[in-house]
Amino acid sequence: MTDQSPDLRESVRRSYAAAAIQVTEGGTAACCGDDCATAPPAAVDIDENFGSALYAATDRDSLPAEAVAASLGCGNPTAVAELREGERVLDLGSGGGIDVLLSARRVGPTGKAYGLDMTDEMLALALANQKKAGATNVEFLKGTIEAVPLPAATIDVVISNCVINLSTDKPAVFAEAFRVLAPGGRVGVLDVVADDTLSPAQRAERGDYVGCIAGALSFSEYRRGLEAAGFTGVEITPTHAVADGMHSAVVRATKPAAASGTPASGV
Repeated sequence: MTDQSPDLRESVRRSYAAAAIQVTEGGTAACCGDDCATAPPAAVDIDENFGSALYAATDRDSLPAEAVAASLGCGNPTAVAELREGERVLDLGSGGGIDVLLSARRVGPTGKAYGLDMTDEMLALALANQKKAGATNVEFLKGTIEAVPLPAATIDVVISNCVINLSTDKPAVFAEAFRVLAPGGRVGVLDVVADDTLSPAQRAERGDYVGCIAGALSFSEYRRGLEAAGFTGVEITPTHAVADGMHSAVVRATKPAAASGTPASGV
């Protein structure tokens, strides 16, 4: 964490609150890759690298329009996480709820999907979308991804859609994901990741923090962070470019079956 961390977090909160308000008032939003406050309300996807266009049409068409309009991520984590019937899923930074609602369908009535978000406006939008979708195996929680309000070892799968790059304390995010996962649980997230050759300053030249670029980790930094938290089997696979040397990537990792809820490294 740096002295700028509270200011950065507040900037993120304000931007995503503005996105939620746009959708609630009948417009659409695009944060990553664009400015929430100035996104043209007639456009569902401003940047082809982010947003609802990255979901299959069958997924988009089966959800409330507001959930689709509020999609601000860089892929579809519910597809890469290979969710199964009866699993408990946690979405870090769940926004308008699109990935939570899709997860709830995949895990079925014997499973459960949690969404965690720090923005009141996004939580209100997500709850409205849950009601429209008639999803009963869903729960939205208020909190930060650095301090998840769930007990240890209660989740089977942690997903996230282009949100971890927005955190100013990524080691805490990885440690919390490890803590809440049951032994043998897994991470299946999408995030923006930088080439190892790019310095933090060079990443910042390619986009701002709220735009999901400046705060991105490099491939090696991401791997080291997950491994320091106790994860094994880390795989980071780029899917498409979002800026020069910056990629949307699928990140997978596993909590060892013999592990407790506390990272071995104490991160």
